[in-house]
Amino acid sequence: MTIQEKKVAIVHEWFVNYAGAERVVEQLVKCYPNADILGVIDFLPDDLRWYIDHKPVTTSFIQKLPFAKKHYRSYLPLMPLAIEQLDVSAYDIVISSAHAVSKGVITGPNQLHVSYVHSPMRYAWDLQHQYLKESGLDTGIKGWFAKWFLHKLRIWDVRTANGVDAFIANSHFIAKRIKKIYGRDATVIYPPVDTDGFEFKEKKEEFFLTASRLVPYKRVDMIVEAFANMPDQKLVVIGEGPEMAKVKAKAGPNVEILGYQSTAVLKDHMQRAKAFVFAAEEDFGITPVEAQACGTPVIAYGRGGALETVLSPDHGRVATGVFFQEQSVASIIDAVTRFNTMDPKISPHACRDNALRFSPQRFRQEIQEYINGLVSQ
Repeated sequence: MTIQEKKVAIVHEWFVNYAGAERVVEQLVKCYPNADILGVIDFLPDDLRWYIDHKPVTTSFIQKLPFAKKHYRSYLPLMPLAIEQLDVSAYDIVISSAHAVSKGVITGPNQLHVSYVHSPMRYAWDLQHQYLKESGLDTGIKGWFAKWFLHKLRIWDVRTANGVDAFIANSHFIAKRIKKIYGRDATVIYPPVDTDGFEFKEKKEEFFLTASRLVPYKRVDMIVEAFANMPDQKLVVIGEGPEMAKVKAKAGPNVEILGYQSTAVLKDHMQRAKAFVFAAEEDFGITPVEAQACGTPVIAYGRGGALETVLSPDHGRVATGVFFQEQSVASIIDAVTRFNTMDPKISPHACRDNALRFSPQRFRQEIQEYINGLVSQ
């Protein structure tokens, strides 16, 4: 039986929007157009169903629970059970796209289960204390229940790793996390970035840009405070979220906060910005690659996936950005100063060339070659 004749299932946690993990699912569907799709829930609006080629999604019992459409995350305690009830016994190859529970789907010894891991559950592992504190669950009765549940979830998470034949990580940073948590090696295949959709522009203007959801770990408030201390440097902020009031309170007259904007507006600013500023520790981080696709350098926190997507001048490479080593106002100010005084300046063409390493075409080729290799063993 050739791989084209094998039955393939693609399993993803939830179908509700189109973000980074869903871009991986989109490309998996293009790799395996005859595959069936399964998930815990499917509340994907009609105008987004194109990315799964308008295929139906087989869902779990959580789909029919009260208020699941708006509050599906509240059913996280039931999701390990729910994913185990999805029947994939008829498939030769199961590919799970996992950042929560989908790798826990049950497969047999004659099935190949490949899990593309965006990250092990951060809120259950090394970022547990941060998530509990930010959710107000670090103390009290609810806090103790949350800690007990996360303890049980960790046990389940490790056990279900035994059902995966091969792990793929979206970065070397996540491969280290997989090794630490599951004791398993992972092959790194970087996720797809729409490099064709973020077109190159060589001419830049005199402003810096940051864009993300305004949530605590993105540290946008810290970026804004740093620029408030550099009144001669202009910053544009795109995004919305619960930190909006905090961000506005720290902004000076040189900081322009635009709130939520369309992709077209984001792209326009990315193309014109002097540099894109990124302060989060991300598993991979798509926006710095999108910025580089536009020919725009990146000033990034030197941890996590940014170390793999942004090239610094420290090792004699053609640079596409600079790093700051601490999540602090002083460290960002220092990085902006170093960027402004670089000689020679970073080439927009170098940024574009670096971004092309993460194209969707490259992703599809690497995924298919890797899975073909596993099947032929």
